[in-house]
Amino acid sequence: MTQITAALVKELRESSGAGMMDCKKALTETSGDFEAAVDWLRKKGLAAAAKKAGRVAAEGLVGVVSEGTSGAVVEVNSETDFVARNDGFQNFVSTCATLALSAGGDLDKLMASKYPDSGAALSDQLNTMIATVGENMSIRRTAQFSVENGIVASYVHNQIVPGLGKIGVLVALESTGDAAQLAALGKQLAMHVAAAHPQALDKDDVDASALDREREVLSEQARASGKPEEIIAKMVEGRLRKYYEEVCLLEQVYVIDGETKVSKVVENAAKDVGAPVKLVGFARFQLGEGIEKEESDFAAEVAATLGN
Repeated sequence: MTQITAALVKELRESSGAGMMDCKKALTETSGDFEAAVDWLRKKGLAAAAKKAGRVAAEGLVGVVSEGTSGAVVEVNSETDFVARNDGFQNFVSTCATLALSAGGDLDKLMASKYPDSGAALSDQLNTMIATVGENMSIRRTAQFSVENGIVASYVHNQIVPGLGKIGVLVALESTGDAAQLAALGKQLAMHVAAAHPQALDKDDVDASALDREREVLSEQARASGKPEEIIAKMVEGRLRKYYEEVCLLEQVYVIDGETKVSKVVENAAKDVGAPVKLVGFARFQLGEGIEKEESDFAAEVAATLGN
């Protein structure tokens, strides 16, 4: 019998695309025979994941969970919306969100988490799901917030079942004030984030490269007016203030009342909450955001299948 080493298991995993635990079992069942183990995985339908890995997965669900002072959000993708409506897939995404509470926003740590009841790593459970369902899937990203005092509120837009939908939001508020009032404020702010799609918390949080690009574009636009450089500089700074109002959460106009800045809303909330409130972070995950979907010509696909 060939010795079943970690290197051999790793090689089989890379070759087959199956999960680590499945590869170890395959080698055990076949006395360490590599080729026989590959066949064993194929017969069990567990080696199919690798073949599906190149297919675009832009559907799926965003899962959100919040438990008082902590919350997490995760995006799990599938190839079709049909799979996203499956109870098994929904349960998987909900479990991923719960596991993400302990991952601290670290995707690698999340993938290494032990999946409940199976004892396998989440990454291995994902490969099992791929083989079982027959579609490529991926756990694309995660975020997590915790506060010492306060609340991490959540909101799911167009929720299909509790905690699952196409847009998921977390808002972290620090305060020693009334928990119920904080929760209500957090829910409204999370709804604002879902609608207004901020890119940063405040001016200091704006991505430096994005700001440089914006400044360059605004400068070129101002120079086209033919005005002196000192006037152009003032025009650019004025337009940057407008840019901050569009992309920074604390600079945005609150969608709930349409007139107050979010920073002022948070400041004013101290009266109702009974203590100062600080908005320390947020996350907004929209399903498939940034993924380039493949455009397909169904008629051409049928013709190709028929050999025309």
